[in-house]
Amino acid sequence: MGWFERRRRRAQQEHDDEAQRVGAYEHLSAFVRTRRGVEAWLERPTNFNKPSILLVAFDGESTRRAVPDMEYGLAFAEEHGIPCYDAGVVPYPQRMRDYGLSQRRRS
Repeated sequence: MGWFERRRRRAQQEHDDEAQRVGAYEHLSAFVRTRRGVEAWLERPTNFNKPSILLVAFDGESTRRAVPDMEYGLAFAEEHGIPCYDAGVVPYPQRMRDYGLSQRRRS
């Protein structure tokens, strides 16, 4: 009985991962379509976090989503024609921090 339960849980996890991947792709694509001057930063995986992609628009608005692997992030950026940087090499832009600060001051 335990073997079938593990198999069922694994299948459910794969289904959930695929749904999350599709949702993230749609969210990121919508961000690129509705903002100007978007750039991407790929964040390498750590012991605690999956690899992720951070998109930053020209005004500093940003969004971050987990991606399956670094190649997925590179392919996403290439597909959408946006520049892509390694977050471990190229620092995040100052405009992103400024945008976050201005949003906190408004609220």
